[in-house]
Amino acid sequence: MNFPIIGAKQLKDKLENQNLIILDCSPKSNKAGLNSNYGNEKIEGARYFDLKNDFSDPGSNYPNTLPTSEQFSENCRKLGISNSSEIIVYDNLGVYTSPRVWWMFNVMGHNDVSVLNGGLPTKTNYASNIELGNFTSNFRKEMISDFDFIKKNLIKKNALIIDARNQDRFNGVIAEPREGLRSGNIPNSINIPFQDVLENGKFKEKNQLRLVFKDIDNESKKLVFSCGSGVTACIVYLASELILNNKKSLYDGSWTEWGSLVN
Repeated sequence: MNFPIIGAKQLKDKLENQNLIILDCSPKSNKAGLNSNYGNEKIEGARYFDLKNDFSDPGSNYPNTLPTSEQFSENCRKLGISNSSEIIVYDNLGVYTSPRVWWMFNVMGHNDVSVLNGGLPTKTNYASNIELGNFTSNFRKEMISDFDFIKKNLIKKNALIIDARNQDRFNGVIAEPREGLRSGNIPNSINIPFQDVLENGKFKEKNQLRLVFKDIDNESKKLVFSCGSGVTACIVYLASELILNNKKSLYDGSWTEWGSLVN
């Protein structure tokens, strides 16, 4: 299994690897109001990972929902991805959607995937003439938590819910960016805004991350990450993976689902 993040120099050293596939998951827009410094630039030979259209469940009532194993596998094969592929994923916001893609591959049983720390687009064209891959998913249900789990946890308190939205959204003092969605947070959850684990578009060093997660001192408790729609939660999830040994999962419905179903 690869280390979950990789630097630009390490990526450069891997470019001759025939099994290497670079995925660009840059979003067309984002709810955090972030802007890219890279415009239309890409890493040479990268393939576009369409998170919104190809790798989200079209039948879900909520945005960015994890697709079925079959949908995920089919669209991976179209990108030329095989089970032997070494995958490096980046986005043009430094670190934003790329941890979500890292998590998705891990959920689907593919561990040979890393996030490019900071992102470094350099060219303007994607790879062409992509041969069909043979990727097949092996779903890991323990990496995802659903609404029922979160609801039962209000009583059982076996897991700690970590919300990656900014402090004002978590505290409900500003409106949610999704129209009609109420403000607030999941009871007993704590707030670690995704911006707190990043610095200049990269993950903070481990000693700094330990300060961010200093209040999590019980390694026996499962950590469940949430946000608005399951994207920025993966940033905090991946940051915790660098320093914490707790079992971890993602509440994929996140606040969009919880705030819609619970008054």
